[in-house]
Amino acid sequence: MRKIIWIPKRLVAKWHRFTQRSGNRLAMLTARFAPPVRAFISQPEPRSYGTAARGIQMSAGNFLVAGKILENHQGSLWDLPQHDAEFHTELHDFSWLDDLAAADTPMARTKAQTWLFEWIERYGSGKGQAWKADVTGRRVIRWINHALLVLNQQPPEKSKAYFKNLGVQAHFLAKRWKSVPGGLPRFEALTGLVYCGMALEGKDYLLQPALRALAVECQREIARDGSIPSRNPEALMEVFTLLSWVSQTASTEHLRMVPEILKAVERMAPSLRALRLGDGGLVRFHGGGTGQAGKLDQALADAGFRSPARMHGAMGYTRLISGATRLIMDTAKLPPVQAADNAHACTLAFELSSGQYPLLVNQGRSYGFSEEVRLATRSSAAHNTLTVGGAGSSEFMQTASGNKLLRSPTVVTVLTDQNRTGRAIRATHDGFETSHGLIHHRQISVINNGTRIAGIDEVKCESAADRSRFNRHIKRKKHKAIPFRLHFHIHPDVTAELDLNGTAISLHLPNQETWVFRKDAGRGEMKLVPSLYMDRNRLRPRATKQIVVTSRAIDYEGRVTWTLTRSV
Repeated sequence: MRKIIWIPKRLVAKWHRFTQRSGNRLAMLTARFAPPVRAFISQPEPRSYGTAARGIQMSAGNFLVAGKILENHQGSLWDLPQHDAEFHTELHDFSWLDDLAAADTPMARTKAQTWLFEWIERYGSGKGQAWKADVTGRRVIRWINHALLVLNQQPPEKSKAYFKNLGVQAHFLAKRWKSVPGGLPRFEALTGLVYCGMALEGKDYLLQPALRALAVECQREIARDGSIPSRNPEALMEVFTLLSWVSQTASTEHLRMVPEILKAVERMAPSLRALRLGDGGLVRFHGGGTGQAGKLDQALADAGFRSPARMHGAMGYTRLISGATRLIMDTAKLPPVQAADNAHACTLAFELSSGQYPLLVNQGRSYGFSEEVRLATRSSAAHNTLTVGGAGSSEFMQTASGNKLLRSPTVVTVLTDQNRTGRAIRATHDGFETSHGLIHHRQISVINNGTRIAGIDEVKCESAADRSRFNRHIKRKKHKAIPFRLHFHIHPDVTAELDLNGTAISLHLPNQETWVFRKDAGRGEMKLVPSLYMDRNRLRPRATKQIVVTSRAIDYEGRVTWTLTRSV
């Protein structure tokens, strides 16, 4: 009988980090003997762009990196205190170079050139933690995109150092792209390698192998409906943008494109269109943000595919559209990969917009805050959904080896219905069954040409085993019922106020449109309480409010009906 040896996860993680560092060092040593690069094959065109306001702030010494705010720092960018891995990554991937290029001021150009050549001096030989394949891929894309900016009026020795280091990074990517996990990181590494093969003189031999590897990743990671395993809408947009850049650059250079890449872009376009609210931003689920303003529009235009949005939604999200009202709900289980690290407890949560204005939104992912804050923004209470006894549909715990998923729904069902008066979603999940013996049922209808939204949220026991769990829970808590809450987080641009002696809440949009929220006159109470809206492009989270409806599950069930009506 074969003996099974148990190895602690902590030791496995240490061994993985050791092999990663060893492989990276070996790749760097061999990269020094790679043939040097002296010029571009053709003049690069900038395809990535940033925010001019952030570029101006950086020029003045005010930095917002991975949620960390550093003000009045007049020294080198590389003298900033290295807070954590996310902070370190955002510095060394040179995404800030997009912002400085967008600012396009003499000060911004000087800073961009100074910081890039300082990086070559400090880290170009492989020192530090800046050499990971996905980070290197993002870095070479920015270096090539903004070559005209960083090389403008530079002496020959600076240009030589720039091209020499690009050659080293190209060799490193060729050796180490397989070392990063599948998904967005590997797409970033391979896209950087493709850029090197297309743009750098003497590196054209890298192009076709990189394109073939990218095609394999497209077949493996992008499903037939254009979805990716992480179910992160912003990550889907980033992958789509990278592939559209590759496609557009290949077209400009009259290069033969691998068909699988074009097919993947074609599959993804209608899915991305289905995951947008009325303002053009993406819904914020599973760690994704709204996306940089205009980036998705530009990527869709560059790709050239005019296919409409998927009618009923995409990637596990179901949408209702009627008139100017757009509602998108998460109606699937947690992502199957890396769920404990990236997923949010947002099953059956939704986001809602009216016209071009978001109305109800999730809190979003926290950047640069403590682990406690990050876990809080991943909880069900940070989303437009239901919590039972203070618990969410999924629960996470921080451990020494990373985040651990304690509980999540195993069965999620969804049905859509449509008739002459409107459309509806009927969905359920069993995330509370093992803990409380309750199944969450949610029905949301958009009727009367989008002017009225009606919701029914119900928790109930559906089997004898569920009733036993329910009884054990209330006996342990010494209560006669189990409390539950509905959360509705309001976008910070929307003004909310209690009306009609607290029986209604008016929501005033920036265009003077008003929506009125009401609940049924049965059990429970309704309050307007503080909330936060996380935005990585702002120095601090935005203060906003949320509607909280509290009720109780008595005799194995509880129910709340609510409406949201646009005033005429």
